[in-house]
Amino acid sequence: MNRIKEVLQEKGIKQTWLAEKLGKSFNIVNDYCNNRRQPSLKLLNKIAVILNCSVKDLIIDII
Repeated sequence: MNRIKEVLQEKGIKQTWLAEKLGKSFNIVNDYCNNRRQPSLKLLNKIAVILNCSVKDLIIDII
């Protein structure tokens, strides 16, 4: 599970903007944001760089 949607909301960034920066479709990014699909670790790292946060900020700590 991830917190991509929450981090986008905290930063006031739209999913469409992130999709553009990643070169992915809105539908794929929306699936990531709603936890219907999970990005690879490599892509999660790229998202963290784009959003200027750590990968840890994007992951839900379930422990």
